[in-house]
Amino acid sequence: MIRGDKQAGARALGAGRGVSYSSSPLLASKTPSWRSRFLVGLLGLAFVGLLARAIYVQVLHSDFFQKQGEARYAHTLELPATRGRIKDRSGQVLASSVAVPSIWAIPKDVDTDPDKRRELAKALGMSDRELAAKLNPESRFVWLKRLADDDTGKAVKAIGLKGVFQDREYQRTYPERETAAHVVGFTGAEDRGQEGIELAFQKELQGREGSRSVVRDRLGRVVEDIGDVVPAANGQDIDLSIDSKVQFFAYQRVRDAVLENKAKAGSVVVLDTQSGEVLALANYPSYDPGNRQNLSGEQLRNRAMTDVFEPGSTMKPFIAGLSMETGRSTPDTLVDTGNGRYAFQGSVISDTHAHGLIPVREVIKFSSNIGATKLAMQMEPREMHEMFTAIGLGQRPQISFPGAVSGRLRPYKTWRPIEQATMSYGYGLSASLFQLARAYTVFARDGEIIPVSMLRQPHDHPVPGIRVFSPKVTQDLRLMLQAAAGPGGTAPEAQVPGYSVGGKSGTAHKQEGKGYASHKYRSWFVGIAPVGKPRIVVAVMVDEPTAGSYFGGKVAGPVFSQVTAQTLRLLGVQPDLDVKSQIVANKNAVATEESF
Repeated sequence: MIRGDKQAGARALGAGRGVSYSSSPLLASKTPSWRSRFLVGLLGLAFVGLLARAIYVQVLHSDFFQKQGEARYAHTLELPATRGRIKDRSGQVLASSVAVPSIWAIPKDVDTDPDKRRELAKALGMSDRELAAKLNPESRFVWLKRLADDDTGKAVKAIGLKGVFQDREYQRTYPERETAAHVVGFTGAEDRGQEGIELAFQKELQGREGSRSVVRDRLGRVVEDIGDVVPAANGQDIDLSIDSKVQFFAYQRVRDAVLENKAKAGSVVVLDTQSGEVLALANYPSYDPGNRQNLSGEQLRNRAMTDVFEPGSTMKPFIAGLSMETGRSTPDTLVDTGNGRYAFQGSVISDTHAHGLIPVREVIKFSSNIGATKLAMQMEPREMHEMFTAIGLGQRPQISFPGAVSGRLRPYKTWRPIEQATMSYGYGLSASLFQLARAYTVFARDGEIIPVSMLRQPHDHPVPGIRVFSPKVTQDLRLMLQAAAGPGGTAPEAQVPGYSVGGKSGTAHKQEGKGYASHKYRSWFVGIAPVGKPRIVVAVMVDEPTAGSYFGGKVAGPVFSQVTAQTLRLLGVQPDLDVKSQIVANKNAVATEESF
């Protein structure tokens, strides 16, 4: 059987060898020559096209295509710079940056598991609909929550949802909260200063960001570094002149005064008369810079710097000083204030009491409008204008702080006689509380007005000033200010146990429309201490007190007393008065109502 199969196979093989392929009709037909050339031509054109494309990609536009390729896998990560700290004069931190999680996602890669997405929305504090809107698949990148707290970051990480990632960003914290809010200010979402020192020193505080080039996989994970790392340069620290203890106490006292007097607002400024440093600048209402939800403009306003008002009776010492400086009067020169009413240029200038014939020193002590007017009208308008300009009125304070205003001081050539008269007791011009505080450094520095600063000064030596009055005239003015703040003056409530003080109260009707509101007042007091060798100037303003009292001595005087006492003790200034004798002297003191 096997042999038969082999024989059959051999016969078949022999038959195959006998086939003639040349007799096939397919092989017998001739192929046209143009077809061969056409195919060769196509191959040649394809080769030329490939060559041209290679030259285009690798030679002519290699940079573009290389960048496009790198964009698929190479990424540049920003290395954020740490924003500089803001510190007070003793190094206590008023603002600093802490690293917190910021949560982001690549929407098309986020797991679609509805349960996990619901957990994620809950952890982020948003609704399912809000999360779905953020995770729009057409978006390549989305922030889910920037500057989240650590608990939120941990909760999101525990969910472990694919396509959701976290980075660390810096967030500002403000330990002193509302106490120093108007000094420090705050930053926005991009960590850029928006108010206060944060804005004024944005360039110094922000530093310079660095960069790191990396290769990432499709899940956003860093695989390796490529190229050089450019390190971040952290921002500079800013050392302020502010004393956080003085600032805290000043804020508390002005807050209490606003609440006790049912007032609209209040401000305090404390200056060091040796260095020109601002030791405190406090306003109420205030806000927490770290939690700015539902803020109002009333809270944000830095009233000590931005609000201007007619300074009222606080101008009278300057008028008396100019009169004495020009030789027109002395502290003992008598001024006839009559029966308290003085007809002038068709208007009536009045005092709260009839003082009759009084010396210049008592014009200040009793705050006589008529006395100030008669002193002023002996002068040329130009002289008064030059003196007002010299003490900084009508000029923006030269200080590294946003929002400081210039106030209003019209050119003297436009003054009418009645306007010159009213300016002598503080109407017809305007200034901020900060400008008034600086102006009073004239009395503290023997007639020199000094530059002021919000930054810590490198030495404790007195800064040079610009002379306004002679030392002799200034010494006389200090005694007048001491009498004004003492028994029988307009502000005995400004007295400080153990220390001599001098200053001037002010009260003015608030402007309303084109006139003055009959029952709306501003009350303030600006003073120096100790009188013999002044170390500080303290200015206090309370806006619209409505609890009954509205005279500056009664409303702002006590705040001055409390802030001055605390500040002098913190600065280590030795008392210059016997406390027992002072208590006896002030026990039955009666205040004189000031004219305004």
